[in-house]
Amino acid sequence: MVSNRYHIILASNSPRRKELLTGLDIPFEIRVIDGIDESYPHTLATKEIAGYISKKKADAYRQSMAADELIITADTIVILADQVMGKPKDADEAYKMLHQLSGKTHQVITGVCLTTHDRQVSFSVETDVTFKTLSDEEINYYVEHYKPFDKAGAYGIQEWIGHVGVTGMNGSYFNVMGLPVQRIYEALKTFSE
Repeated sequence: MVSNRYHIILASNSPRRKELLTGLDIPFEIRVIDGIDESYPHTLATKEIAGYISKKKADAYRQSMAADELIITADTIVILADQVMGKPKDADEAYKMLHQLSGKTHQVITGVCLTTHDRQVSFSVETDVTFKTLSDEEINYYVEHYKPFDKAGAYGIQEWIGHVGVTGMNGSYFNVMGLPVQRIYEALKTFSE
């Protein structure tokens, strides 16, 4: 079990991340610093981007954290054929992203960083997700009704499109939702030792 040695802070506004961390039955609070720079060097390998950004987010919290706090930062990206698919800016871009993902397998990578005053543990979790060939009607329905503009790759696996479109997965479902809670639980246990 995870001890209560640290006051745990989830540094995210995501309702999905809050829901997932709540499932661990560990008390935590949410704290968000607005305007954190999430840029990354364009020479960085695509599989290292999420980890890099999660550490960058952690650095933004370091100066204001108390001695007994443990900050959890995370970043999730979708990669198709070594191309990063971020959050769509509008319905047209969401439609294009889903059309690209249709009938293919892509990777979802979440980088996580657990930070205290004297220690930092970071890791990335990768999940392969396969979509069936989606019809234009299905893509339009999803974009119109679910407006996935706050989601990397323009979809939430826990929403309608995941129910009807995902035909296979290799790895953590919760990682695709945005937080690999099983790995976080194991990492938090090491802070209790």
